[in-house]
Amino acid sequence: MNKNDEVEYCNLELRFDRHHIQELIKDLIKDGYSLYWSENEELFLISVRTGRKLVKLRFQRIKEGYKLVGDYMIRDARLSEWMEKLIGDMRGHAVVKRFRDRQIIIENILFGEVIRLVEISGYQQRVLYQKGPLLTDQELSKLFYSGEGEERIRRCRIEVDEQLDRLNEALRSKDKRLEADCRTKLTALTWELNLLEW
Repeated sequence: MNKNDEVEYCNLELRFDRHHIQELIKDLIKDGYSLYWSENEELFLISVRTGRKLVKLRFQRIKEGYKLVGDYMIRDARLSEWMEKLIGDMRGHAVVKRFRDRQIIIENILFGEVIRLVEISGYQQRVLYQKGPLLTDQELSKLFYSGEGEERIRRCRIEVDEQLDRLNEALRSKDKRLEADCRTKLTALTWELNLLEW
């Protein structure tokens, strides 16, 4: 990453216990960062100094421990690498936007793995990588001018409803494997619906 690059981390879904947060603090201090932390009944806050900037990492208290919440704009290359390693190690979810000159690279990360990579230059948008099937422009045009597109949208919506029902069951029965499977399928279906309805 270039030193002038900015990286924005959005829609973070990373879960921690108290011991893990203490280890994060130790790692950041070992990496040479100046920081301080505070907590109240709702939040554990770690403020990390990067040059003249201060990045405030907010950990919301939840039933099972803590969850990293909020959006973060980071210009420090080492801190960005640390954040990405954290997302991978914690098998977390995030949308990562890299700003370079007049270009934006957007990574959608699910369970610590990049599942979609998009490049935006000016008004042009190009999908560089997508895990799973991806419709081409010709296929989208064909679907648009035929009734097949409407049928596919209808089938996708039914499948989304079914997956939401399964996810609800998984959450009630605390079946982590089924929950992860449902979330992955819902993400893929959402993207397909967005493509078809766009």
